[in-house]
Amino acid sequence: MSEIAEIVDTLENRLSKLFAKLDNLEKTSKELQDELQKSATIIQNQSREIETLKGKYNTLKMANSLLGSEENKRDTKLKINSLIREIDYCIAQLSD
Repeated sequence: MSEIAEIVDTLENRLSKLFAKLDNLEKTSKELQDELQKSATIIQNQSREIETLKGKYNTLKMANSLLGSEENKRDTKLKINSLIREIDYCIAQLSD
C-alpha cells in the first residue's frame, strides 16, 4: 500500500509542478500579448507621423522651389503645369 501512496504523492507533486509551469506560461503569454499590442500601437502612431512629415516635407520642397531654389525648379514647373491643366479643365466643364 505504501508503494501506491508514494506513486500518488509523486503524481501529485508532478501535477502541482505542471500547474505552476502552466500558470507561469500563461502569465508570460499575457505579458507578451500586451507588449505586442503596445508595439503595434507605437508602429501605427509612427506610421501616421511619417505620413504627416512626408506631407510637410513635400510642402516645404514646393515652397523652396517657388522661392527660386534651383534644385526643384523642374518639379515646380511640372506641378504648376498640372494645376493649370486642372484649372483649364474645370473652366471647360463650367462653360459647357
